[in-house]
Amino acid sequence: MAAVLDSVRAFFAPSTTFTIGAETPADVVARENLLDHAMGPERRMKSSEKIRRGRLPAEGLALVARDGAGHVIGTVRLWNIEAGISQDGTAVDALLLGPLAVDDAHAGKGIGGALMRAAVTEAAHRGHGAVLLVGDAAYYERFGFFADKTRHLVMPGPFERARFLALELKAGWLEGAAGMIVASGRKLA
Repeated sequence: MAAVLDSVRAFFAPSTTFTIGAETPADVVARENLLDHAMGPERRMKSSEKIRRGRLPAEGLALVARDGAGHVIGTVRLWNIEAGISQDGTAVDALLLGPLAVDDAHAGKGIGGALMRAAVTEAAHRGHGAVLLVGDAAYYERFGFFADKTRHLVMPGPFERARFLALELKAGWLEGAAGMIVASGRKLA
């Protein structure tokens, strides 16, 4: 139902010209303001944020949408994690997606979907095996994210099991993976 409503909104919404590209250091303030407005101050207390804290996004996987004037109107970032361990006891490398946000003035125009497709495509292009996230299943299922791949994985801190989703970019990547999600990416200087 949510997908149908989003499609109807996009059809009737005034068109917005936008481009998607790599986030730059000059985008930091605009990105943080967008996230604060879209998600509120409680965003910093979520389990996903605890994993991201003190880390840099995965190489080449911090993207922004810009309007025709070059203003940041959407953002998505992916982070290196270990998605538990495999059956042979080795860490399972993966990515954690989030946050994804679009400026309210541009909601329903397909920007979030375009950011998702760009992020997943770039992650696959860079050879990653899986992407995990915590989010609305009704929204993310259209991109191939489902809860069945995370059934033996847990987030640090509280999380809603039905909202803990994964997409395998390489078939079977998360097969047998179990345990805690932990950060594994580059640390902030």
